Amino acid sequence: MQNVCLLNIERSSLGNEEWNPWEGDEKNEQIVSQQRYETNLQMLKNMKSQQKQTDLKVQIWGKAAIGLYLWQHILEGLLEPADVTAQWREGSIKGGKTHFSFITGPAVVPGYFSVEADNVVLVLNGREDAKITYATQWLHYAQTLIQTRKLRHVAIVLLGSEQCNNEWIHPYLKRHGGFVELLFVVYDCTWVNEEDIFQWPLGVATYRNFPIVEPNWSMLRSPRSYLCNFLGTVYKNSSRENLMEVLKQDGLDKLCWIAAREQWQPQETNESFRIYQNALLQSDLTLCPVGVNTECYRIYEACSYGSVPVVEDVMTPGKCGNSSIYHSAPLQLLKTMGAPFIFIKNWEELPAVLEKEKNMSLQEKIQRRKKLIEWYRHFKAQMRHKFINILENSFLPNAKGG
Repeated sequence: MQNVCLLNIERSSLGNEEWNPWEGDEKNEQIVSQQRYETNLQMLKNMKSQQKQTDLKVQIWGKAAIGLYLWQHILEGLLEPADVTAQWREGSIKGGKTHFSFITGPAVVPGYFSVEADNVVLVLNGREDAKITYATQWLHYAQTLIQTRKLRHVAIVLLGSEQCNNEWIHPYLKRHGGFVELLFVVYDCTWVNEEDIFQWPLGVATYRNFPIVEPNWSMLRSPRSYLCNFLGTVYKNSSRENLMEVLKQDGLDKLCWIAAREQWQPQETNESFRIYQNALLQSDLTLCPVGVNTECYRIYEACSYGSVPVVEDVMTPGKCGNSSIYHSAPLQLLKTMGAPFIFIKNWEELPAVLEKEKNMSLQEKIQRRKKLIEWYRHFKAQMRHKFINILENSFLPNAKGG
């Protein structure tokens, strides 16, 4: 009886202590777990410390409409507010090791906003004298910030002159004693060297609010009602007049969606823009005659809808041409990136092109559409990758030793 009582007391006391035969193992696991936690914590701290050293902060000041093509179409950033008429719009995104912020709108004025990074990409319009005057005000502002050590690095994305008359920006480039380290310039500028001067795509007409187009089943696979389209201005004594004459031969204009006007209209109405989008969507080919320059918004807009650009492959008057790096002007950038377009030297070649179209099966056209849309997606991704790499290689301290 006494033994039973002792046994009960022992059990009772063991019960109170919650005896656990694996207690030693658990304590060891707790120690290991704590060590693991502390190691991970230290690793995170180290990573954050390294991040501070290796990450790049870049603020983009969008003072030309091509800034929206860079931000929304190439970098795939969002903007708040979504309202395109807002006085101030902003966004942020991470790409590679770079944290980008973007500001745009009429309220973005020199000296009246917060400069939030040591590194700035300034997007400017240098197409005509009035725009150049405005652009130089921004360059002087950036120069002051460099001199007062508020900024360390400046790059420019420039909508250049359609005749490549860009000499006005020369004094601001570092290679000429200025402060601008990198220049990304639209059109076939002969200065392009792939070291500090790079060609940049014109892109879609963001100033007319051309959207980001997401391909759908119908866009890829539905038969299209027209072989080709051309909606645009026909200038006197231009190749566009030749194009109109060729289309009238043998009733080719009946196979294509043609809407010509004699005067250029900078602003689309909602109705005219809807008609233009439908023409791209309903045509297998989009005719792209030269304007003041061979490169035009229509080329990129046609790609967005899977309508193959038929490009008049001739140089326009001015200073544009081959650079020391590329020898395929016009459209050196697009050709270098393998654009799957139809290039012609003369609109007299168009009837043979359209004859070939008539004999293509829907399946062949579907494959071609897919190829074009995939190429354009890849083109934008490559431009994004290249842009970020160039900035990081130039602006990160460890990339160039200081």
